[in-house]
Amino acid sequence: MPDAPEDQSENQSPKILHVFSSLELGGAQRRFIDFVSRSKAGFSHSVYAMDGNYDALKLTGDIDQPWGQSSVVPKGNTWAAMKITRRLLKEAKPDLLVTYNWGAVEWALGNRFFPVCPMVHIQDGFTEDELKGEIGKRRLVRGFAYRGCRAVVVPSKTLERVAKKSWHIHPERLKYIANGIDIERFKAPADAAILNELGIDPAKQTIGTVSGLRPEKNIGRLVEAFSLIENDMPNAQLVIVGDGVGMAALKMLASRVCKKGNVIFTGSMANPEAILPAFTLFALSSDTEQMPLTVIEAMAAGLPVVSTDVGDIATMISEENISYIEGQTAPDLAKNITALLKDQNTAKIIGEANAAKAAESFEIEKMVASYDALFTACTGK
Repeated sequence: MPDAPEDQSENQSPKILHVFSSLELGGAQRRFIDFVSRSKAGFSHSVYAMDGNYDALKLTGDIDQPWGQSSVVPKGNTWAAMKITRRLLKEAKPDLLVTYNWGAVEWALGNRFFPVCPMVHIQDGFTEDELKGEIGKRRLVRGFAYRGCRAVVVPSKTLERVAKKSWHIHPERLKYIANGIDIERFKAPADAAILNELGIDPAKQTIGTVSGLRPEKNIGRLVEAFSLIENDMPNAQLVIVGDGVGMAALKMLASRVCKKGNVIFTGSMANPEAILPAFTLFALSSDTEQMPLTVIEAMAAGLPVVSTDVGDIATMISEENISYIEGQTAPDLAKNITALLKDQNTAKIIGEANAAKAAESFEIEKMVASYDALFTACTGK
């Protein structure tokens, strides 16, 4: 195994070790990269991905290269995992451990008693196996593990209620920090060359989404919704930005229920802002969400949002947009998408209101300052 990071005596920057289940290009990972690139608190950052996927590090050079990759933390054997994570923590000697979501719970457990360092947990939401509610065993483990943290951070009011009621986190340790983005990135026009390369026709009305292609995102619901409207809206196209385990099945579904060439899969994009401004509206079809960064990005790009009514979305968007956040079915989505495609003036008014709301409430500097203050207080440095 590579040498652990150098001792604090040789490097006076407080060292933070961030642990994810994966460093794929997802919302939590993008937020992490944005924070590291803009933090003013002088931290040194290293990261560990449980699955060995470090794709998100391509977006920045400000994070220490992954260490300890040869030490696999086993899933399904909690006791063995706790021992390995504790050993890795002793070798890394961080000033603060930050864990993200259920996929890194072994690290919180390994540091629960006689902690090697202070720790913070950040919870963004739940995966498809907990759509109908928390699994009982996980709820108990979360409560036990996370009550040992200096702070538990949630980006949504829905999760804040869960942390209080289900995990019994003390109010003084429970921190709500809204997600933030670099608003300026989404004000430029779409990149015509990239649109052409991807086969996106800027003259068409474009329903777009940006999402990991995982079961809980239910992109199949959006494909079905599009199939319900494309006969009446012949100038419409659906653009799906993202990658994941569902890609093959979704392409097969689109080829079966939609007209050829009307559904475009771009794959994963490090810079979705290059095409977002070309969308007519942004659509989200998830079974579960909390405070998705993609919705904030769409708002910053001046887009109206059509979505299933999940998580904090109805409170995130502008008042003018609220009536288009409803239901859980493909016909619900199809109805609201059609309404906005047919009423371009209303869509424009909603998009402008969303852009104003994003600039007012979700500027990245507010988020970064909140994390800087929290991590500084937790490291005591």
